[in-house]
Amino acid sequence: MEEIQKAIHQMEAKQTEEALHTLQSYLPEADEEERFTIAELYIQWGMLEEAKLILHELIQRYPKEQELKVMMAEIHIDLEEDDEAIEILDQFGPEDEDYLQALIQLADLYQSQGLFEVAEQKLLTAKQVEPNEAVIDFALGELSFSNGEYNKSIPFYENAFYHQPVIADIEVAARLAEAYAATGEFEQSLNYFQKVEEDNPDVMFRYGFVAFQAFRNDIAIHIWERLIEEDPYFQSVYPLLAQAYNAEGMTKEALEMVRKGLAKDEFNKELYHLAGTLYHKSGQKEEGYRLMREAVALDPGYKEAVLFLIENYKSDEDYEAIIDLINQLITMGEEDPFYLFELAKAYEEVEDFKQALVHYENAYPSLKEDSVFLKSYGYFLVEEGKMNEGRQILEEYLAVDPTDTEIEDFVSRLKEE
Repeated sequence: MEEIQKAIHQMEAKQTEEALHTLQSYLPEADEEERFTIAELYIQWGMLEEAKLILHELIQRYPKEQELKVMMAEIHIDLEEDDEAIEILDQFGPEDEDYLQALIQLADLYQSQGLFEVAEQKLLTAKQVEPNEAVIDFALGELSFSNGEYNKSIPFYENAFYHQPVIADIEVAARLAEAYAATGEFEQSLNYFQKVEEDNPDVMFRYGFVAFQAFRNDIAIHIWERLIEEDPYFQSVYPLLAQAYNAEGMTKEALEMVRKGLAKDEFNKELYHLAGTLYHKSGQKEEGYRLMREAVALDPGYKEAVLFLIENYKSDEDYEAIIDLINQLITMGEEDPFYLFELAKAYEEVEDFKQALVHYENAYPSLKEDSVFLKSYGYFLVEEGKMNEGRQILEEYLAVDPTDTEIEDFVSRLKEE
């Protein structure tokens, strides 16, 4: 045992190679108890293959020693040797002291392999052995939750919470809060979020988010303000807190929160989008447009921001701005057919009919079953004197929307001319 103590001291002094050499040299003359101690040290030091060799030998000598089998199973699990771990754990029966632990570990292994029904069966067997064991209920709750069976997980979580509020450093109240939120039971979810004692940033964020979903902006604001105070770099919360302020009519606070968020993350397109919306809403249109264009510059594929700009430019009758925006997007490779349609209409408004026709024609292959496009395109062609083409497009429109008697009459008149 002196050599083992020597190896421990060497390891504590960061003399790793010397420590390992000491143990390896002593191992041939070590007795069974010392070999077991060396195996434990190997496990602590992360030398699982070396520990496995020792334990295998000890199990051969002492096949009824359950502790050895449990240790070996845990090593196999750590080495992701699931089949070997299962083979060992399946050897435990109801008469064995470690039967319950073996069932729980088996359930975890089967779950990791996607065999959820087998995993559940192992846990239900364990629950028959120990009906009020919180760890088993928690494991059943976790299994159901991971499968999206949120209603099913709730009774298991509640039973676990009743017997043991914290399991494996996880507050069961947080799991219950998430399960109730997933079923749409927001008030119950909020009740359990209130029972969570640890100020975990992720849990606080979710607490605020569920409150926000439940239109309890007062709770969301309170929780998220605390979260930002404790962790100013929790960037996901800034746009949501700004939205909560905005929903409560607190425009000034919403704008301030957006500014703070952009100071922390200047590449957050959602923050630019929200800032643009808020500034536009408060009457500062130009600043709103500038910020919204920043969002598009960060991500040309950000349709929500693009559509905001198009719709508001149309409201302002600023068709040149629409033309400039969409042409820039096309240059960047964003050739959405609806953008081409909007571009055609914008050129039509500024009386650049040649360009309008080009973009109507480009949009047609993708939008030839869109009634709004076909009606607009057909009218445009007729107004441009292209009667036959216009009539044909309007007939295609009527095939999509045969209830439009006004267009039907219009097409009939075109045929008569």
